[in-house]
Amino acid sequence: MALAQEAARIMSEQGIDDYGLAKRKAAERFGATDIAVLPKNTEIEAALAAHHRLFEAHTHSSTLSALRRTALQAMRLLQRFDPRLVGPVLSGTASAHSEVNLHLFAEGAEPVALHLMEKGIPHRVGERRLRYEPNRLVAYPVVDFVAGDRPIDAVVFPIDGIRQSPASPVDGRPMKRADAAELEAMIEREPTAS
Repeated sequence: MALAQEAARIMSEQGIDDYGLAKRKAAERFGATDIAVLPKNTEIEAALAAHHRLFEAHTHSSTLSALRRTALQAMRLLQRFDPRLVGPVLSGTASAHSEVNLHLFAEGAEPVALHLMEKGIPHRVGERRLRYEPNRLVAYPVVDFVAGDRPIDAVVFPIDGIRQSPASPVDGRPMKRADAAELEAMIEREPTAS
């Protein structure tokens, strides 16, 4: 439990989104060398939510709300690519250091890059490998840009990629995705939205 709490603290305070890296740093801090004692990602996610409630109660909800509003702006900008919000901003475990993670659906990164160029938005195109099954990784283009002061990380899937989500790094199940309407409803339910 202490390792999960320390990994959660590291993720929150240092802006790390990589569960494996957070586990290694926590294990190093506690001098743990046995890999069997490392916490599961789901345990770290639960500890991260608890960390936000305990240590950031006054700021976390406003930070999360701002991140979700930024995500919604980016999704509206990219609406022709059927954007979906994924990751910590959707799950509620994002910190002030988190980027907004989107899934887009297009015939490659070029249409997305052209759209951003037309809007005068600087961006960078790269590649990301995502897991679907334990032994199946698939590479996709990723487009990174900034909306307001927040980094946006948008993985571009083929158009039919909307039917199957890659595995979540937290629990290995298909990643949860939310469209703009679902995100709007989530924002409206937030206590700070009133």
